[in-house]
Amino acid sequence: MRSPLLDLPGAVAADGPDSDVAAHYGDLFAEQRALAKGEAVVDRSNREVVRISGVDRLKWLNDLTSQKLDTLQPGEWTQTLDLDLQGHVLHHLTLVDDGESLLAHVEPGTAQSLIDYLDRMRFMLRVEVSRADDLAVLSTATEDFLVPRDELPDHLGKPLAGLWAYEALRIEGHRPRLGFDTDHKTIPHEVGWIGAAVHLSKGCYRGQETVARVHNLGHPPRRLVFLHLDGSVDTLPAHGDPVIFESQEVGVVGSAARHHELGPIALAVVKRTVPVDAPLLAGGVAAAQEVIVPPDAGRNVSIDPALRRRIR
Repeated sequence: MRSPLLDLPGAVAADGPDSDVAAHYGDLFAEQRALAKGEAVVDRSNREVVRISGVDRLKWLNDLTSQKLDTLQPGEWTQTLDLDLQGHVLHHLTLVDDGESLLAHVEPGTAQSLIDYLDRMRFMLRVEVSRADDLAVLSTATEDFLVPRDELPDHLGKPLAGLWAYEALRIEGHRPRLGFDTDHKTIPHEVGWIGAAVHLSKGCYRGQETVARVHNLGHPPRRLVFLHLDGSVDTLPAHGDPVIFESQEVGVVGSAARHHELGPIALAVVKRTVPVDAPLLAGGVAAAQEVIVPPDAGRNVSIDPALRRRIR
C-alpha cells in the first residue's frame, strides 16, 4: 500500500520492494544525521504485519521458530526465524506481544507465505493467524513502532528520514536484511543472527539440527562482512555484484549505501576461507573488510556484540 507520506514535497520513492515508501525527502545526509541523533522517524509502512492471537500463541510460535518466545513479556520486542528442514532462513520476523496478540512485521511480499505455513501448523491449538493490514511500521535508528495505518498522515508535519538514511545506519550497525543480505542458502550463523534471532538452548524447532551442528563444530560455509568502499568511485556496487579476491569470485554484495560519516559502505557475504584482512573488489570497487562473523563462528567464538543487540 502506497504511503501517504510519499505525497510530501521532495519525497522520492525507493526502489524494488520498498517502492511504496520514500527513499528520501530531499536531503539524504541531513536525514541520516537527524535519524542518528534520534530526532526523526522512518516510514517503513511497506513492511507487512502478521497478527497471531489466541492463548496458545507464545508456546506455539516458540515451538515453530528459532527464538525463545514462551516467556516473552508484553511490550518486549525480539526477532525470530522460520527455517526449513536444512536450516536455511525462510522468514525473519521482528515481533512484539501486546498482551492479546503477537504482532510480527516481515519483508514486503512475504507475509502470505508465512501465514500459509503457520496455518498448516495450527492443528488443535488455540491460535489464529491473519494479516494486520490496519497497522504500519515506523522506526527510529534502533527501535520499531506499530501505529494504526490511518494515522500515518498525522506524521506529515513531523521530522522524517527516508529509507536510504535508515539503510545506511542499518549497514553501519552490521544488521543483515532478509533477501538483501541473504539468499536461499543462508543459515543463521553466516549472517550473525545467533543470539539476536536464534536461542541456542531452547526446545526443538524446524532446522535446529543445522544450527546446533554449526554451533558445535564451527565453520559456517560463508560469513557476513562489512565493507569500506573506495570513496573516489562515483557508483555503489549493486545488489548481487560479485566480490573478488585474487581474481576469484568469493562472494556477493548485499546492501550498499552512502553514509554521512563513513562514506560508501556495504555488506557482503563471502566464503569462510577468505582471509579476514584481504583487500577485495566489490562490483569492481576496491573495498576493505571488517569482520562481522568470524570464519570459525561457533561455540568457542564470539559474534560481534553489535549483532547480539535486539535492534530491529
